[in-house]
Amino acid sequence: MYSCNQLLQTLESGQCDAPLSAVYTAEGLVRAKARALHVTQALADAFSPKGAAALFSGPGRTELGGNHTDHQRGHVLCASVDMDMLACAAPNGLNVIRVQSEGYPTLEVDLSDLSPRPEEANSSAALVRGVAAGVTQRGYAVGGFDACAVSNVLSGSGLSSSAAYEILMGNIINHFFCEGKLDAVELAKIGQYAENVHFGKLSGLMDQMGSSVGGAVAIDFGDPADPVVRPISYDFAQSGHALCIVDTGSDHSAKHLTEDYSNITREMRSVAVHFSRQLLREVPEADFRAAIPALRRECGDRAVLRALHFYDDDRRAVQEADALERGDFPGFLALVNASGVSSSLHLQNTWSTADPRQQAIPVALAFGRELLEGTGAIRVHGGGFAGTIQAFVPLEKLDTFRDRMEALLGPGMCHVLRVRPQGGCVVVS
Repeated sequence: MYSCNQLLQTLESGQCDAPLSAVYTAEGLVRAKARALHVTQALADAFSPKGAAALFSGPGRTELGGNHTDHQRGHVLCASVDMDMLACAAPNGLNVIRVQSEGYPTLEVDLSDLSPRPEEANSSAALVRGVAAGVTQRGYAVGGFDACAVSNVLSGSGLSSSAAYEILMGNIINHFFCEGKLDAVELAKIGQYAENVHFGKLSGLMDQMGSSVGGAVAIDFGDPADPVVRPISYDFAQSGHALCIVDTGSDHSAKHLTEDYSNITREMRSVAVHFSRQLLREVPEADFRAAIPALRRECGDRAVLRALHFYDDDRRAVQEADALERGDFPGFLALVNASGVSSSLHLQNTWSTADPRQQAIPVALAFGRELLEGTGAIRVHGGGFAGTIQAFVPLEKLDTFRDRMEALLGPGMCHVLRVRPQGGCVVVS
């Protein structure tokens, strides 16, 4: 265990290079070390901690398969990435959690009352309080701590910065107050609880699980209380491809997009209701296909197409995971491309009917597809309608792909990411 000052000295001397490289790779050591020194010094300056200090990481995540399948209790494939939230934290002996995130005011959460607070909805304080509450519900006594954090998880990118924050807080609490007894899956469930109940966003578990577990993870949401989580053993570094998240520059926060997202769930549900069910996962695909003529009349063509996407992409998410486990990366890429086509044609989440002149995602997909020349894979990323696309780019084409996409969309819009094996973790303690 290190005091804050000892941790600074250890980082500066290079004694922490090995654990930093294990999380951030040797190639990223210089930057990782600079960030670690920065947050550790920030903790020393802001709080002058007396107890043991440690470094923690909560990574972002990327959706690899299963576009809009999770809310129908389907299958998804996701992975943690090397953009993360990094924090240095230390117990403060108080009954208060204090978090200073770079660029934001310091928040304080009094642990004497962990019930949801309506006035904290959609705030970081709600997430902190919710994670602490979720831990106490599992029988642990949570104490106060101080933390300083930095983040390079892109906001609005589909990399899920809120889940990264939840997993970061969960790992801090688990380390200092739970003897590390909460595993990655349990920490993900705690994060989802915080987001659903305290923050007020009815997210599924994919975001938290992708951030917490590490590497690629296949999830079956058939039982929402106990989803089946299957880590996928595949080294993306050996694939010969780079994972790119491309920011299209379109506004992901536009008000009309909320209705666009809701319409997907609403229309899929309308199909399920025809069968006296609430979710498509509860409707056998054969029954759906047999009823398509009636469903067109009752629910409309778009609802039928979106249901068709669900069944196909739900199946593809399983096939993608299986392909990776077999080491069949070309097969995986073919499925990713098929998913992208289905999202565009059937799910129809690449542009909003409320603003048809704005079609940044289809433009980026068309341009990127030309650059790939039949190689790699490209698809909409995450919720859609605006925001980002995802591409797997052969390494020999990466420089050209990035340069040409940024010529189209602007400097710094193409981000090359790494699927990192570690999920949320204690980096140095």
